[in-house]
Amino acid sequence: MGAIRSVLVVDDSRLQRRILVGSLRKWGFEVIEAESGEAAMAICAGDLPDLVLSDWVMPGMSGLEFCTAFRGLNAERYSYFILLTSKSEKNEIAQGLDAGADDFLIKPVNADELRARISAGGRILTMQRELSEKNRLIATALGDLERAHEAIDKDLIQARKIQESLVPDLTRKFGSSRVSLLLKPCGHIGGDLVGMFAPGPDHVGFYSIDVSGHGITSAMMTARLGGYLSSQYFDQNVAMEHRYGGRFALRPPDEVARTLNTRLLADGGIEEYFTMVYCTADLRSGAVRIVQAGHPHPLILRRGGGVEFAGQGGLPVGLLSEAVFTQHSLTLRPGDRLLLYSDGFTECRLADGRMLEPEGLVDLVRACDPDQDGSRLLDELFLRLTRIMSPEHGLDDDVSATLFDYGGG
Repeated sequence: MGAIRSVLVVDDSRLQRRILVGSLRKWGFEVIEAESGEAAMAICAGDLPDLVLSDWVMPGMSGLEFCTAFRGLNAERYSYFILLTSKSEKNEIAQGLDAGADDFLIKPVNADELRARISAGGRILTMQRELSEKNRLIATALGDLERAHEAIDKDLIQARKIQESLVPDLTRKFGSSRVSLLLKPCGHIGGDLVGMFAPGPDHVGFYSIDVSGHGITSAMMTARLGGYLSSQYFDQNVAMEHRYGGRFALRPPDEVARTLNTRLLADGGIEEYFTMVYCTADLRSGAVRIVQAGHPHPLILRRGGGVEFAGQGGLPVGLLSEAVFTQHSLTLRPGDRLLLYSDGFTECRLADGRMLEPEGLVDLVRACDPDQDGSRLLDELFLRLTRIMSPEHGLDDDVSATLFDYGGG
């Protein structure tokens, strides 16, 4: 009968056992007999039957005690247990169910009813074993997934170290001026990139980049852009122009944006694009040239406390081949600062459900101590952001910033 092949009959009455065994063998079951609960436990310790038919009232270990001990065995598969009893009171049946019995038969046992109960037990065992097998497969799959997750997590941790190596210095002095960087990915790795480089003592280039999307693909793009804008290998840096005698000079920002746009679109299969603000600064005069490509408007933080937005917008890099990138200029005075930032700031979800927005960023900047150095200012800015962000959403986008402190020529 399906899942039931072997049956253990437990009864101190030899006649009762003979009646049950005769019917069971006629129906094709393998039958084992035991005259007591103790003998039955000894049998079950070696091999569990599919079905147990046990009398309730027996000398020594009762059927109820045997059922409890039977369920206490550390069995890998489930066996169906039917108690044979002359008891029909509800409280007695409740006792049997609590002990682990699956069904009851009132003595004297009717053969047709016994066969029907065994058939019902077989169906239950079939479903139970199918469920156990599915659970086993699920457990195996979960184990495989956990191992895969651990491997991916390990790779992502290593990827983060590689990504962090793209920004070797979070702050660097250039004469009396300084560039400070902030990079806070929302996961192991992110799609934001910040950086700086200087070909000589009088000029510095710095940028803020946000690659479309999230995760591994965006991070791979930042690694590529980190090579294009390398602070260590000027001969590979597309923002550098090689001059006579092994010297380098900064190319105009609009040319840099066009070059990056051309390179990105030339590579088939790449769907990612990025927004960017790239600036070059003359450290002697405070003259700054800017190209803004779809990135949030930079903030000028004047020494006297004034705050103004700069930039003229523009299309992201890698989106359209015919995109035009316009360069514009501004002048900083000693003590002024220029803040480039990703939309991880302005689009951060606040506790009341609103986004921070550019005006909120201005308020956040004004709340910070203006007299601290660039690195500490960026750290305080980020800390204040985390205090007002929605606890439900948390940091759901990368947050990055580049701060240029102009110290004068």
